[in-house]
Amino acid sequence: MSLNPKYRYIVVEGPIGSGKTTLARKLADHLAATPLFEDPEANPFLPGFYQYPARHALPVQLFFLFQRSNQVRDLAQSDLFRGVTVADFMLEKDPLFAQMNLNDAELALYRQIYDHLKPQAPQPDLVIYLQAGVETLIGRVRKRATSYERAISDEYLLRLADTYARYFHHYDAAPLLIVNSDNLNFVDSPADFDLLLQRINALRGPREFFSLGS
Repeated sequence: MSLNPKYRYIVVEGPIGSGKTTLARKLADHLAATPLFEDPEANPFLPGFYQYPARHALPVQLFFLFQRSNQVRDLAQSDLFRGVTVADFMLEKDPLFAQMNLNDAELALYRQIYDHLKPQAPQPDLVIYLQAGVETLIGRVRKRATSYERAISDEYLLRLADTYARYFHHYDAAPLLIVNSDNLNFVDSPADFDLLLQRINALRGPREFFSLGS
């Protein structure tokens, strides 16, 4: 199934364990789209952060800020309208992590750098926000965890999920589809993926919700 051609820049967002990168890859492959994905494996400070958050929070945050800014800048300078682009992040969410993880002095420095670096990127035509219950997020992270992800605390995942929920409760910069992924498997269930595509094509309002009962 194809998507409405008005969706040329699609962003999939959500906390760790929500399945955002998995879904973004599935969408990019299905639509033969240009992928724009984060590269956490390239961040040399990330393993240390999950073990000693206070010690490594600032370098982790700044590395991701530079990485994401460069990617978005490249997107803004490219001919976006030649085809479809699917991303698994939006630069606007970067400060969410900074507010969670940095102390006051570090946050003040981060904000100065963010304001200086922030490129003007095109607004997404659609944002898909994947949410799931905390138990689901914890279970998925524990199941798939890389060696350093095993150090992520349940409390951190809870705070992260709450931070995302608060952010997207007020988000109105682009059409938003909120997807509860507790009972959806977009990789192993073609029917679930088809349902999502149908739901996207049926969007009429600026904010809608999609869920599947247990």
